[in-house]
Amino acid sequence: MTDLAITRLSAAQADFDTTLTRLLAWDDSVDHQVNESVRHILAEVKRRGDAAVLEFTEKFDKLKAVSVADLEISSERLHEALNGIPQAQREALEHAAERVRDYHQRQLQSSWQYEDADGTVLGQKVTPLDRAGLYVPGGKAAYPSSVLMNAIPAKVAGVGEVIMVVPTPAGVVNEMVLAAAAIAGVDRVFTLGGAQAVAALAYGTETVPAVDKIVGPGNIFVATAKREVFGVVGIDMIAGPSEILIICDGLTDPDWIAMDLFSQAEHDEQAQSILISPDKAFLDAVEASILKLLPTMERADIIAESLTCRGAFIEVSDLAEAARISNRIAPEHLELSVAEPAALADQIRHAGAIFMGRHTAEALGDYCAGPNHVLPTSGTARFSSPLGVYDFQKRSSLIGFSAAGADRLGRVASVLARGEGLTAHARSAEYRVNREREAGQ
Repeated sequence: MTDLAITRLSAAQADFDTTLTRLLAWDDSVDHQVNESVRHILAEVKRRGDAAVLEFTEKFDKLKAVSVADLEISSERLHEALNGIPQAQREALEHAAERVRDYHQRQLQSSWQYEDADGTVLGQKVTPLDRAGLYVPGGKAAYPSSVLMNAIPAKVAGVGEVIMVVPTPAGVVNEMVLAAAAIAGVDRVFTLGGAQAVAALAYGTETVPAVDKIVGPGNIFVATAKREVFGVVGIDMIAGPSEILIICDGLTDPDWIAMDLFSQAEHDEQAQSILISPDKAFLDAVEASILKLLPTMERADIIAESLTCRGAFIEVSDLAEAARISNRIAPEHLELSVAEPAALADQIRHAGAIFMGRHTAEALGDYCAGPNHVLPTSGTARFSSPLGVYDFQKRSSLIGFSAAGADRLGRVASVLARGEGLTAHARSAEYRVNREREAGQ
């Protein structure tokens, strides 16, 4: 591991912007074969329902069942898992769930309305989705934290029914995932995975109800399927590789920073970890910590490839320049490991989540801080937000004209509609205009 080389950049170098652009580039194009396979699966499930789901589940997950109903996990089984996991795990899940629920309850939006002087009523009606689908990775890549982060905002929003799908390859069930579903209040759970699970949620089958929105992470087949069914249902986002950007003034323990970089790099080889500092000697110290600590990591090979291929150390003139570069990158996770993080945060416009201060490890946000860990990646924080209660609520405009209001604004609408050549629009508005008032003017 000692031959690991992390890209070094200086904001002062002439080709900095083009070099940074190349470093940030991530090809999210879908392999043609994957695309064709996913489209075939979606079409078959849409056409044949349960029968297709059973066939694909047996083929891909090596799980044979007589009916899709046999693949549903009962509420009793979920609570059995909750009661059966080690007490420390249960307490950790419950503590995390409590914090996530408390945070998201503050996002809950309410309906509102107001009245014009002439009695016209305008407003907004906020209602939850009827049904949401939650995809949870299964098998070895099992994430109970994802269950909490996706299901709890939906329940806080008032979603009528949360349907969870989780693959169980060869029948391997993760007890913590089931326990998390019990804690989060998931209504129904099916041991389905892959594109066939997404299709079942999007189109509905004889057994799996169709949902209004699908959320949750998955592999390339799941991500491709979500992209394909968008429009039939809503989706949360198409997520790219995990990212962390750390801005440090050079005064944090370099071992801490090295491990924070590792925390994202260990996800997969495409994950991106970037450190920005005005202190060149500190960048050297962190690199030394990386070389020292890397051999102690279970996923050392993945971390090494991630850091070598997509990691970077960037030297800047000051923290203000660091903030400007951060806004250019728009990272998923941004750590401000500086003396005055709040002041620096004022300069940040684009980031999925901002972790403020030396003691705020990004990993806390992944599990139990409270805010959602489903965050925009690949620069999409420029226009996207973390998953939240608002993703499970819809807004309908309320418009109620009084006679006086219809008269007043009907005249405005008439002029605009005729200007657009839409006569029926104009006449519809004009029918409500008070002609007697018009004649008296």
